Amino acid sequence: MTLQIQPHLRLGEKEKADYALLPGDPGRVGRVKDFLDHAREIACCREYRTLCGYYKGVRVLVTSTGIGGASTAIAVEELGRIGVRHLIRTGSCGALQKGIKTGELIIAAAAVRDEGASAAYVKQSYPAVPDARVFGALKKAAGRLNRKHHCGIVRSHDSFYTDEEKELSDYWAGKGILGSDMETATLFVVGGLRKIKTGSILNVVVGPGEGTEAGVGDYASESDRLMEGERAGIRAALEAIVELSTSGAPGQL
Repeated sequence: MTLQIQPHLRLGEKEKADYALLPGDPGRVGRVKDFLDHAREIACCREYRTLCGYYKGVRVLVTSTGIGGASTAIAVEELGRIGVRHLIRTGSCGALQKGIKTGELIIAAAAVRDEGASAAYVKQSYPAVPDARVFGALKKAAGRLNRKHHCGIVRSHDSFYTDEEKELSDYWAGKGILGSDMETATLFVVGGLRKIKTGSILNVVVGPGEGTEAGVGDYASESDRLMEGERAGIRAALEAIVELSTSGAPGQL
């Protein structure tokens, strides 16, 4: 049974849209606002800050998920319960492969489930993959924006501070994994189980072999290169939504 108001997001069905962006940082929600028409904040509770607005006539929600898979799973569940059918993560990540630079984008074609939230839902043999149409729309949008981007598998994990971080990064880099974040695998798995179409486009804020503290610190201080990458990821996600919303589809004005 659908609750009238979702307990964590504090949203009801009257606030729904077909499409939502999922940044991690609540502060990034305000920066997405600059891209939208008629944008207004409609809820704020704990790590979940939500605004709604329109991009090229398409109604869009923007909800922060906080850090990690557990809070992301809650956001996916509650947005799905109010009727959101497409979720695109506009997040950040660390690169694992040489040649991927900070400020560039990674579009996730799949994710290694090296986090605990998705394991609470289904066996590890269940794949963490995006919706094919959403993935294709993100790739097309990034190409149209002439933004350097990479497509491939990412790894989602639960902590920056385990005792084997370097060994883990080296291991997954050796398997061809492009980068690491903390939310994409959970989004793909929970979205897939709940029949919500998902995608993930990530701004590289830590280069391969760089320390997390320095890279994330630069991002927090709004380094020009990293903020440019963030804006490109947001723009690509919004353009992908326009691509997905065919003429007359729900969610348009």
